[in-house]
Amino acid sequence: MPRQARLDIPGALHHIMVRGINKSNIFDTEEDKSRFLERLGQNVTKGNCSVYAWALMDNHVHILFKSGKHGISAVMRKLLTWYAQYFNHRHKRTGHLFENRYKSILCDEDNYFLALVRYIHLNPLRANVVKTIEELDRYPWSGHRTIIGKAKHPWTDVDYVLSQFAGTRRKGMAEYRKFIQEGIGLGKQPELTGGGLLRSLGGWSQVIARRRTGKAEEGDERILGNSDFVHAILEEMDERELRQLKVKRSGQTIQKIINEECKNTGISPMEIKNGTRRRAACRLRAVIASRSQTELGLSSAEIARHLGVATSSISRSIQRIEEK
Repeated sequence: MPRQARLDIPGALHHIMVRGINKSNIFDTEEDKSRFLERLGQNVTKGNCSVYAWALMDNHVHILFKSGKHGISAVMRKLLTWYAQYFNHRHKRTGHLFENRYKSILCDEDNYFLALVRYIHLNPLRANVVKTIEELDRYPWSGHRTIIGKAKHPWTDVDYVLSQFAGTRRKGMAEYRKFIQEGIGLGKQPELTGGGLLRSLGGWSQVIARRRTGKAEEGDERILGNSDFVHAILEEMDERELRQLKVKRSGQTIQKIINEECKNTGISPMEIKNGTRRRAACRLRAVIASRSQTELGLSSAEIARHLGVATSSISRSIQRIEEK
């Protein structure tokens, strides 16, 4: 079955999961984790995102954040492309570091925000990396320590998390920590990371109950929320796809973008497509790639096929344009 398009809605709450290929480590040293966090902070700050929870494990990462106006893709692409290059260079390895695409679940903030904060921050304890909540308080690779005031990561929105518990920071910390402790016995909670209808309903008991009553419930593996929330999100995405379809029906194509940009710069389309490394051609190729992604919704792989270069080259070109 082909994988579904990512639900990348600016301003929405997303639970991001990144895993190493074949369950291999993506962090070998504490320096690796420090560099990842440093870059994460830079990217989410520049992207105007709000991070609420995070946990770095040896072979995977969890991040809960609300995306800025450009969505999650730009932020995550920059972060993971940079980190894979850093890790391979530092540890003298080649090949893919991450397992396929990162997993992104769009979440119903009203009903799942606190459950997700707790689930993510309890990762080290569930994995037996730490044994007690006191050890979790000292664990440097989880946002929990930041929320309780034991570490400083300015890009973590501590105030918003604590405001869900109390009106003052001190009381909020106390209530938050109590909430975390109460969740220790909940286990893995597959309903927060599972798939499709099961997750959208909140567990198999709800699925079975619906089946017994003959009621249909809408679900989607990319969304964590009840049927109404799922339906509203899918409707919004349908509207976006219709807008993209109108662009395509208007006759706008990547070839037209290539022709327009080449005409403006005096560079021939043939030079753009033959993989030349001339600086002016590379700059123009980056502009064409950025426009094709923004205006046509094309993937890096699709753009690369039209421009005669590697997909990674297109990804780097778009990243450079976005960083300007």
